[in-house]
Amino acid sequence: METLLQDSWMNRRTFFQSLSLGLLAAALPGAAMAFDRQHRVTIARLSYTGGNDNPRPGAIRRLLLEVDKRTSIEVDTDIQTVSPRREELFEFPMVIWTGDRGFDPLSDEAIEDLRTYLLAGGFLFIDSAEGLTDGPFMESIRREIQRIFPRRDLVTLPRDHTVHQTFYLIDRPAGRIDISANFQAVFEDNRAAILVNANDLLGALARDTFGQWEFDVVPGGERQREMAFRLAINLVMYALTVDYKADQVHIPFILRRRRWRVE
Repeated sequence: METLLQDSWMNRRTFFQSLSLGLLAAALPGAAMAFDRQHRVTIARLSYTGGNDNPRPGAIRRLLLEVDKRTSIEVDTDIQTVSPRREELFEFPMVIWTGDRGFDPLSDEAIEDLRTYLLAGGFLFIDSAEGLTDGPFMESIRREIQRIFPRRDLVTLPRDHTVHQTFYLIDRPAGRIDISANFQAVFEDNRAAILVNANDLLGALARDTFGQWEFDVVPGGERQREMAFRLAINLVMYALTVDYKADQVHIPFILRRRRWRVE
């Protein structure tokens, strides 16, 4: 499985390097992907100004620890923070953009860099911690998505989409709260390049320095928290398996991980 995942992201690396955009030409030839550097998967958190870009400290590390525990993927739990304009953005198969309040508009250059990253195969997961479907953070996110992809709309992610079944079978987004029954997505061809979750996924994963859960999960309690972990693992798997995630190649692997019988 590790080989398949590595090949998947390496295919995207080849695609990155084949593009003629000046930014990519500067960013990638001398840079190593996360897989190249340590042969381990990690996730970056997007930094920005005028808001709170880290409302759930430690939650992404907890996510990666669970990926390491529950799957055969090797992870690096040293979480990187990247700005939208940094060339290191292209080192990560998945970037998380989170917040709990409105924020300043990104620069035009940052918008262009994010667009390039997403068109080249990157995956952006947006997780709102504000507890509202139409609060200031979500309004700011919709504004910036419209700038990144002005000719595309946020649409409801179908319940049968691959993200709901890459490792675990789940039927809806989960998190600390349950205020939205569906993801919102922006598609690049048939790929969900951006997913937006209003249910505060990271809030369900966050522990304090004493190892205690930081937040209650409502209304579903610990069962809902478990579903949040399963969703988080699905998201990482989705980001890593872009080249074959819609095929049947990985189904036997999923079944074996669940200890189901495979004929």
